[in-house]
Amino acid sequence: MTTKREISNEPEILELESFLPYRLYRLADAVSREFSRIYKDRHGLTRPEWRTLAGLGQHGTMTATALGEQSAMHKTKVSRAVAELERRRWLTRVPDESDRRLEHLTLTKAGLAAYREMVPLAKAFELELLTRLSTEERAAVVSGVAALEGALGEDRPPNR
Repeated sequence: MTTKREISNEPEILELESFLPYRLYRLADAVSREFSRIYKDRHGLTRPEWRTLAGLGQHGTMTATALGEQSAMHKTKVSRAVAELERRRWLTRVPDESDRRLEHLTLTKAGLAAYREMVPLAKAFELELLTRLSTEERAAVVSGVAALEGALGEDRPPNR
């Protein structure tokens, strides 16, 4: 079926509001902003600081490169987040014995305590978000996201 626009040689227009990548970006940003209120109010953390704390809390020791891959953050954001968490004494850096350019990052007791305090809050946030949906909608969201991740090769765990 030919549209009037194609016949008239007018340039095709992309309706951003219905473009799936844009909708996913906006949705992810809205969810992230809503969740950020919790860790910002609780600990004054930025998004990169929270992602760094969460990555180290989940995986234990990681390099900054692995953190960036795991959290999809640019290395400068990771670097700033690491510096701030180190300033708070929430993480330590240990140079790699075989490659001095690498540092292994680990949460301190204080950092681990902050992470452990945030885990139930994060899980409660996720549950509250999902309870806004019907059972069928929840299943569709979970399977749809997994399908998109698989199609884009984003379902692989990052290297540590």
